[in-house]
Amino acid sequence: MFTSEWNEYSQKTYKAWYGDDHVHGDITAIAPADIPDHDVLAGGFPCQPFSLAGVSKKASLGREHGFRDKTQGTLFFHVAEIVEAKRPKVVLLENVKNLVSHDKGRTWAVIRETMEALDYKVFGKIIDAKDYVPQHRERIFIVCFDTRVFGGDIPFEFPAPPAGPKPKLRDILEATPDPKYTLTDNLWAYLQQYAAKHRAAGNGFGFGLANPDGVTRTISARYHKDGSEILIAQPGRNPRRLTPKEALRLMGFPEDKPIVVSDTQAYRQFGNALVPLIAEAVGKQVLAVLDWHRVRTA
Repeated sequence: MFTSEWNEYSQKTYKAWYGDDHVHGDITAIAPADIPDHDVLAGGFPCQPFSLAGVSKKASLGREHGFRDKTQGTLFFHVAEIVEAKRPKVVLLENVKNLVSHDKGRTWAVIRETMEALDYKVFGKIIDAKDYVPQHRERIFIVCFDTRVFGGDIPFEFPAPPAGPKPKLRDILEATPDPKYTLTDNLWAYLQQYAAKHRAAGNGFGFGLANPDGVTRTISARYHKDGSEILIAQPGRNPRRLTPKEALRLMGFPEDKPIVVSDTQAYRQFGNALVPLIAEAVGKQVLAVLDWHRVRTA
């Protein structure tokens, strides 16, 4: 029905993958009334701190209160405005694990209270991607159901981890990666010196040589800089970073999706993305609630 993405390179990937030539830009510049009616809203947002100050003083000054005051200046503010205007049956949000503890728990409290004030029941769970892809990646998934539609007793459960063998890094590695992804002598020397300095100081910072029979660290949007969080050992040579194709596989994106941007932009996109296999698993649980509601109201 509607897609919003502010980054021009992410827009390029989205259009190439999904054939959608009508990707809208910055959501903060779009009026909720201009967004089509829809049943499900899905999105992500940065977790800037929100204000939990009391509203009485602000009300006396004629200022906004409720979510408009508490979330003003954040991207979540615009999510809440769309929800209030369009009342989708389901809202599905994803964010970093630290959202729960961010600003001493106040950020998560405001999000939950905002959605509850809009008459949505909120479910939240931190899910580790290592059960779906060979990557340790913890993210919170937030699912909200409109209680005006479903009532207060909603039979939603987050998915159980998939059964069977756990994914391994070696399963996604290319047989003959381009040598350009091998670290230069200067960069490899720098990373080793940097790690040694922090070890001496008692810190845990440093590069990560991934175990081919295990899972990697979390790939981040800064991976394009040096690849230090996930390096692949190469006998007789310096380690290498993941290729963009391997990064695509590490996130669990379908193999047939073309990489249509530069390596730098591809790494940024994969580092910022959610794992689609988890979104699919959560989505199936949402569909089960929709089916339950359809039968109940038939």
